[in-house]
Amino acid sequence: MTNKQTTLSKVLRYIRRYWVLLACSILLAAGTVALTLYVPILVGDAIDLIVGPGQVDFAGVRSLLAAIAVLVAVTAVCQWLMNFINNKITFQVVRDIRNEAFQKIQILPLKYLDAHPSGEIISRVIADVDQFADGLLMGFTQLFTGVVTIFGTLLFMLSIRWQIALVVVVLTPLSLFVARFIASQTYSMFRLQSETRGEQTALIDEMVGSQKVVQAFSYQQEALDRFDEINARLEKCSLRATFFSSITNPATRFINSVIYAGVGFTGALACIATAGALDPFTVGELTCFLSYANQYTKPFNEISGVVTELQNALACAGRIFALIEEEPQSPDAPGVLEDVAGRVDLSHVDFSYTPDKELIRDLDLAVRPGQRVAIVGPTGCGKTTVINLLMRFYDVDGGAIRVEGQDIRDITRHSLRRHYGMVLQDTWLRGGTVRENIAMARPQATEEEIVAAAKAAHAHGFILRLPQGYDTIIGEDGGSLSQGQKQLLCIARVMLSLPPMLILDEATSSIDTRTEMRIQSAFAQMMEGRTSFIVAHRLSTIRQADVILVMRDGQIIEQGDHETLLAKDGFYAQLYNSQFEPS
Repeated sequence: MTNKQTTLSKVLRYIRRYWVLLACSILLAAGTVALTLYVPILVGDAIDLIVGPGQVDFAGVRSLLAAIAVLVAVTAVCQWLMNFINNKITFQVVRDIRNEAFQKIQILPLKYLDAHPSGEIISRVIADVDQFADGLLMGFTQLFTGVVTIFGTLLFMLSIRWQIALVVVVLTPLSLFVARFIASQTYSMFRLQSETRGEQTALIDEMVGSQKVVQAFSYQQEALDRFDEINARLEKCSLRATFFSSITNPATRFINSVIYAGVGFTGALACIATAGALDPFTVGELTCFLSYANQYTKPFNEISGVVTELQNALACAGRIFALIEEEPQSPDAPGVLEDVAGRVDLSHVDFSYTPDKELIRDLDLAVRPGQRVAIVGPTGCGKTTVINLLMRFYDVDGGAIRVEGQDIRDITRHSLRRHYGMVLQDTWLRGGTVRENIAMARPQATEEEIVAAAKAAHAHGFILRLPQGYDTIIGEDGGSLSQGQKQLLCIARVMLSLPPMLILDEATSSIDTRTEMRIQSAFAQMMEGRTSFIVAHRLSTIRQADVILVMRDGQIIEQGDHETLLAKDGFYAQLYNSQFEPS
């Protein structure tokens, strides 16, 4: 089965959930077409009642015109209902797909999110799904009625004069051949267009999100050059896709004109040949036949356009399905972590982000409840990686990490992570009030508890200076707050939850020295009796740690308290002294 067929079968599985609405849409389409095709018969009958001057049956014409008006009104209502149902089906399918995509993002392993630009993922969930919705809606609206119209007109034409209908049947394969040829050419082009558009969205997201850095390092021209290169590729693949899709309508219109001319010519000959016969082919029947021929060929124009849109829709659907079907993180084990005192053991841990580049090898660490463990070392030595493993953002390749004697792979991630409080160098705040951001870990917290946590984090003062205080709405990722203020809110969030274990990864990196001294004292109080893991480049902030782990190349090379490590005059002493030596 080809990729296109596989994608189509997946789309049909989503549509199948709404089979009742789908059945109603098909019935309405059939009714609309049947009524539309019956109108030409009445028109033909009316024409035959107009024989010549003085030979017009006005009463018969009036009754036929009244019947035509009623049929047109009923057809309009049926068509409106069909379009309403088609819209409902389309947007319910799109809602389901977006929900599944967003749910999958929540359970994707971090290695996938680290390996794919966020803009590219956003493009799949937003732009690709929108393109898919447009194609699906057009398919529902025009494909059903088009197919029913084709078969309906053929049946009506065969019932009127089968000999002339054969002209239409013989010429029909030309339209089918053209539509099939164009469909086979456009799918791969629209898929490439969708992928390139995702790459462009990722670049825009990256450059806009980092605009200060771009301008600070005068990277504007390089960014423009990269954008121009992607834009040129997008232009090339879009033009190819548009070219093939744009020749669809002229090609099918030409064939339709040939069919119309053939019907008109053979019909005129039939009128002449059967004049005076018992079953003559009248002018009214010829008019009816020409109307049918026109209605018969019109859906081929629409269906060929629909096929082109469906190729684009299927290409976009393929990309979003690829995200939905991405391998999720390993499922949670049934175990639950309870009664945590803070004992953590790392036994012979091996880990690497990529198989060809080893990072952590045979790492052993035993942490007693209430210990403050500082992790130091040069950039890239594995400090933050240890934090990722402790939180089970990544699973170890070898060995085991245990909390209270339980392997963290044997318990649910939620039961593990709710016992950790985490403050990172990279802050994250969601759109909402200051109060909601602080209370994220404890939504049921009282106002007094929230204010107390903000005071402990030394954030209460600047919060009161905001326009609405704790009710101030901050935008995505903190809006106009400074980096230091955002970090203070993240610290207040942990101060409020106060779990038995803490992780502080450069938690005061964006805070001024005076405030940092105050927060360090608050941290010291908060860490009392709690197991704490502290990652810091400023070694002056970790002097009071119970154990300092010095890492290099993924291994612990030194271990001890501050005074002990300085006395060894080893790698830690070099790192510490280098921060205080005059430049």
